[in-house]
Amino acid sequence: MLSYMQNKKIIKLEEKIQKLKQSIGELADLRPGSVSQQIAGGPGRKPRKYWQISYTYKMRSRTDYLRDELVDAIKKETLEYKKFKKIVEEIIELSIQLSKEKIEIAKKSLDSTA
Repeated sequence: MLSYMQNKKIIKLEEKIQKLKQSIGELADLRPGSVSQQIAGGPGRKPRKYWQISYTYKMRSRTDYLRDELVDAIKKETLEYKKFKKIVEEIIELSIQLSKEKIEIAKKSLDSTA
């Protein structure tokens, strides 16, 4: 029987993964996308500024217009989403390392019994 619980590297990886998973629950509201200010107006017209958020969801690109008073809140949501994506990437990276460690232990275990 394989004993991963005694391997310090595996224990550390599992602890890091668990901490990252907990940090996901601590995030505020999430929203993908980028907030930008645009300028509309043609020749002879007074330029008009407005805010928009552009994002891709379910493989479809979208743009929503934002009221000035919502811009700060939406920017916070997009920052939280970026944090979320970063945490998920870290979890995936650590999970791959964990899997490789477990495979290595399994190989050594099989080699020692053969």
